[in-house]
Amino acid sequence: MDIVPPADDWKSTGLSGKQLKRAEVTQDYRTGQAQVSLNFDDEGARMFADITSRNVGKTVAIFLDGLPISAPTVNEAIMTGSAVISGNFDLQEARLLSQRLNSGALPVPVELISQQKVDATLGADSLAKSLKAGIVGFIAVALFAILYYRLPGLVAVVALGFYSILSLAIFRIIGVTLTLSGIAGFILSVGMAVDANVLVFERLKEELRWGKSLRLACEEAFVRAWPSIRDSNITTLISCGILIWFGVGFVQGFAVTLAIGVLVSMFTAITVTRALLRAVNRMYKKDEANILFLGHRKIAAESKES
Repeated sequence: MDIVPPADDWKSTGLSGKQLKRAEVTQDYRTGQAQVSLNFDDEGARMFADITSRNVGKTVAIFLDGLPISAPTVNEAIMTGSAVISGNFDLQEARLLSQRLNSGALPVPVELISQQKVDATLGADSLAKSLKAGIVGFIAVALFAILYYRLPGLVAVVALGFYSILSLAIFRIIGVTLTLSGIAGFILSVGMAVDANVLVFERLKEELRWGKSLRLACEEAFVRAWPSIRDSNITTLISCGILIWFGVGFVQGFAVTLAIGVLVSMFTAITVTRALLRAVNRMYKKDEANILFLGHRKIAAESKES
């Protein structure tokens, strides 16, 4: 590759991107190779004719923001205002050159309006707001679970605590960078973890209403809820795989954290939640467990119906 001297070593011709109407990729009908055609306005055509007529056999360099982007050799004087830059271009290189030429033709100066320093992981301001949103969301979910599901809701909150710690530990081990999209994926995976516990608890309440012991109801609830938990999480993982494969940057970050969170939520829902419910089963008698899991009103209503 030829080394083009810096712009200061060249004599300015006065011709600039202002006189360039457009640059586009074309094809040499003889060789089939890609090339870039240039079209100048009337003023540019006159200037280009004078430049080429005085520099036949010489090199004319084109600079963008002080950096050389092309240095073609003038083969002949060009009087029509239309020229072609040819060479050993492939299609991608020709497109890149035409884009650079067209961008240089735009009379848009670059001005610095504001600047903000962002750390490699996340800016402190964005991090604080994201963490605040995550904490508020976690508290809201915890309150709803406890108020609606009573003791199972408290069990779910403890399981979510294990889930969060385990997920963040995995992120640290494999080197996941928590960007804004990554935090969004993690928060969404918390919702998936809650959903798995909801399916188990709803099935558990049904089993208790049918008069089963807490121990047997817990085992049946997990067995019956597992197919729904498995299928919903698998569909989510398939979507994450597609985003990781075809996505870019922040989309991949979102998909990776969501996928890890879904896998961890499946583990905690089946192991941690089950272990905690088994511990509760050993602490309470059947009637006490029914009150804690179903409430006084529902038990009284079922007694009247029976």
